[in-house]
Amino acid sequence: MEPEKPTANGHVAVNATEVPHNNDDIRSKDVSDQDENKVRGNWSGQFDFMLSCLGYAVGLGNVWRFPYLCYSNGGGAFLIPYTIMLFFAGIPLFFLELAFGQYCSLGPISAWRSVPILRGIGYGMMAVSFYVGIYYNVIITYTIRYMFASLTSSLPWVGCDHSWNSIFNCAEKVQECVHGNGTFVTFNNTCDNITNYSEDELAMYNISADGNKTLYVDPFKEERHGASEEYYLYEALQRSDSIEDTGYVVWELALCLFLAWGIVFVCLAKGIKSSGKVVYFTATFPYVVLFILLIKGLTLDGHQKGIEYFITPQWHRLKDPKVWKDAAVQIFYSLSASWGGLITLASYNKFRNNCFRDAMIVPILNCLTSLLAGFVIFSILGYMAKQLDMPVEEVVEQCK
Repeated sequence: MEPEKPTANGHVAVNATEVPHNNDDIRSKDVSDQDENKVRGNWSGQFDFMLSCLGYAVGLGNVWRFPYLCYSNGGGAFLIPYTIMLFFAGIPLFFLELAFGQYCSLGPISAWRSVPILRGIGYGMMAVSFYVGIYYNVIITYTIRYMFASLTSSLPWVGCDHSWNSIFNCAEKVQECVHGNGTFVTFNNTCDNITNYSEDELAMYNISADGNKTLYVDPFKEERHGASEEYYLYEALQRSDSIEDTGYVVWELALCLFLAWGIVFVCLAKGIKSSGKVVYFTATFPYVVLFILLIKGLTLDGHQKGIEYFITPQWHRLKDPKVWKDAAVQIFYSLSASWGGLITLASYNKFRNNCFRDAMIVPILNCLTSLLAGFVIFSILGYMAKQLDMPVEEVVEQCK
């Protein structure tokens, strides 16, 4: 017979078939390979739950937000407040939500019935998750669009000879000309031969009289854009000139958005029994991609400058309260805490699952992923700085 255990209202259920506070809380008397909750079901295995939590936590906060915050708040020194906030705020809150959801076996709205005055928190969590789900799927739309665009022998975001490239600003044309027999000296990207200029004119562009262009300075480099940036803005997004000009529906993006929501539907069609298997791919594949990009990034010319820019500590920044505030916000954002998702995922656990172990492993893995993503991103930014002939900090400024 199963040992007696407390229920949500503080009483002790004599056996697991009693329903002390909610009809959903129906647990089986039988062994661990069976669902305790006959109505809502349980995870097929503990690893399904852990990977689901990891896949839920790891995302844009790691790859997009953390590297820039780390640089702008003291480089390597930012890791000190970040680690402190992880252990004093992130992990305790993560454990609290897992324990709450696992004990109640209810979603965020129903779980907060235990504290009636705070029931609005559950509705707030659902509202946040609703909006986050919408904009995350838009970003997935872009990735699907790029995936289809990459299925060609020549990548469309390479080079400046496409219809969407600007005549005047595409930076790769500058590199092609400088490394050839000419040099760009006009805003309209005219590649003039340096023999057409006097010594005084060449000196204006740091070109020696014998044609040495080692110190050449592009006078219009601040107006230049990379070919990949122009592809994203003018071909993939087809962005309008202002927010007042709504533009028109880009059919490629519309179809990719439809496909993205279709993927979500298929993953959730059978509840946790299907999503618990999908995470074996969705939670591990990002790590495969990150390691591939890291290896590629470390082979690019200029990657050292980018990584050095990322990890160089600025110890004096630790006196700034904003650094500590950003570290706390990043922990909340990165772990996806207080959004209701952790309560929902934990609600499908069996009652005696070791959620404390999960609350220690997942946040630490999540933060190590942030560090890995930082090295990936800044190795590529170092390469971009080399290609655009500008300091790394200016490339970072453009990527805000």
